[in-house]
Amino acid sequence: MSVPRNVQRFEALLYASLMLDALSVAVQDRTPTADMSDQMIMTATLLAAVMILLLVYFVRLAAHWRRNWPRWVLAAALVLSVISLGQTIGDKGLELDSVIEIVSCALTAVGLYFSFTGDAQGWFNA
Repeated sequence: MSVPRNVQRFEALLYASLMLDALSVAVQDRTPTADMSDQMIMTATLLAAVMILLLVYFVRLAAHWRRNWPRWVLAAALVLSVISLGQTIGDKGLELDSVIEIVSCALTAVGLYFSFTGDAQGWFNA
């Protein structure tokens, strides 16, 4: 059975979004401050990398193994990312990593839209 077109779009857009997330982590300011030590910055960077890899696995579960629950986890992660992004922009203003995150959130939203519409509706198992 061939993968539906909307599922292919979902997968491509989510992978592009996760690549942008990795780029965003790469360009973040890692200057130690009184609040953030070198070790805390390294831990946060490693946690971000693990989270990106986990989300890549969820996209694969949904697109290739036809699992439904990873789509909902990805949707919840999008909601949390938008909330976090709003707080970050409110605190620091618009920076390069924030702009990258905005594009990433938009790609994720469009990808999730494709996963819930069109020929993708019958693809995922409950």
